[in-house]
Amino acid sequence: MTELPPGTEHHRYLIIGAGPAGLQLSYYLQQAGSDYLTLERATGPGEFFRRFPRHRRLISLNKVHSTSTDPEIRLRWDWNSLLHEPTELPFSDYSREYFPSADDMVRYLGDFARHHRLAIRYDTAVERVERVEDGFFVQAGGRLLHADCVVVAAGWGRPNIPDVPGIEHAVGYEDMSTDAADYAGRRVLILGKGNSAFETASAILGHAAMVHLASPRPLRLAWNTKHPGDVRGHHGAVLDSYQFKTLHSVLDCVVDEIRPVGDRYEVHLTYTHADGETAVMEYETVLRCTGFAMDTSVFAEGCRPRMAPGGRLPATRPDWQSVDVDGLYFAGTLAQDRDFKKASSAFIDGFRYNLRTLTALLRERYEGAPLPYEKVEADPEALTGVVLDRVNWSSALWTQFEFLCDVLVVDPDAGGARHYQDLPEDHAVARFGGERHYYTFSLRWGRDAYADVFAIERHPQPDRAAESAFIHPVVRRYRGGELVEELHLLEDLLAEWRRPDRHVQPLLDFFAADLGR
Repeated sequence: MTELPPGTEHHRYLIIGAGPAGLQLSYYLQQAGSDYLTLERATGPGEFFRRFPRHRRLISLNKVHSTSTDPEIRLRWDWNSLLHEPTELPFSDYSREYFPSADDMVRYLGDFARHHRLAIRYDTAVERVERVEDGFFVQAGGRLLHADCVVVAAGWGRPNIPDVPGIEHAVGYEDMSTDAADYAGRRVLILGKGNSAFETASAILGHAAMVHLASPRPLRLAWNTKHPGDVRGHHGAVLDSYQFKTLHSVLDCVVDEIRPVGDRYEVHLTYTHADGETAVMEYETVLRCTGFAMDTSVFAEGCRPRMAPGGRLPATRPDWQSVDVDGLYFAGTLAQDRDFKKASSAFIDGFRYNLRTLTALLRERYEGAPLPYEKVEADPEALTGVVLDRVNWSSALWTQFEFLCDVLVVDPDAGGARHYQDLPEDHAVARFGGERHYYTFSLRWGRDAYADVFAIERHPQPDRAAESAFIHPVVRRYRGGELVEELHLLEDLLAEWRRPDRHVQPLLDFFAADLGR
């Protein structure tokens, strides 16, 4: 074992960062009675939201009014609340706005930490993380700490700066003026076509003489991709202006160089879809809105995690652990590489459920606490009831569609099945790969591409449920690591999957035929 220097403080878990992810994980570990400490360099929680987004309007929905009174179902449309029981601090008590202010999020996170008396040490910057024989040494706030496990929940640590000659002449999103009057009459180039770029463009649209948004790849609209991190519909004024010939434009191009010439900039472009056409455009202002990346500078050699393609995020295993540093885990927006641009692991409404599961996995490994499950009868009626009850109620399966799933492991010797909840499907398949008969069930979208997502031909017959375009339940049968069968249940406008002819009977028939083999 590693010999600890005198005065070294030890904890089983050290969490780096007291943003939403750090608070959520702290809450769950505290509820379990685990030994943890959360380190935060700022004076309070949620430091990121004190600065970002720059124009202070979040893109996370705050749907206060719902047809349901069930707190679990209401979480499907509450993208900001952290999970806790009882639900004494709903985010809706802090804002009634559909797109709330970031300042409301700061207030909410501060109250959450105080209300639950979480073990957070503020004004404590982490300076170095080093892997040792049986854990980690962490230098923080002038002290040496030792931990069996380190969970990085620090969020984005630095701007993502593209490799473009002359990029130093672009003003970063983190530093740019948010006063629209400062752009009056100016030609403005915005590098990037994500939400920060469109947020910026929307703010200056009525002031700038010309706004161009540029990146090599085509625009990704959230209503096409189903991903909340892609460009949202409330930025439609920018797209209207593009199509209505106002000289505001969205460009698919490579920026070859930004060259200052007097009081303006010559920007050399190569268009992506124009047979190699090049152009030199003139702008008075160039803004960089190209997102953020993880800061790895605190990790010692031999402890620096491998990054996912693109270099912005750490590469993780199915349990959110680093692929190459044992015992180093990631939480929150940093832990999204396995469902990047798919489910909602980048956002509070998604990672709050991931962290509930991560807590169970950590306690299983470091505290010997078995992964919880419920025993159910392995007959068609019982399994059908379990599946329909969960897909009609769970906010985790709803939000983390195509990522988190429930698992039913059939145990013929015991005459029943084990029901596990909210596991990443790749983790479930790896975990239960030695079982001959198990099912996963989750919610999924249709896989077809549609020319117009608002004019989709539907086929409301149970035997054509696999053609459903909207979110709907999918049950998968595995044998070992092999997917052997899949059943889709028909989509439903109100997400209520209980119709006898469309949902109940097809699922009963599926289990009856499969369990009889």
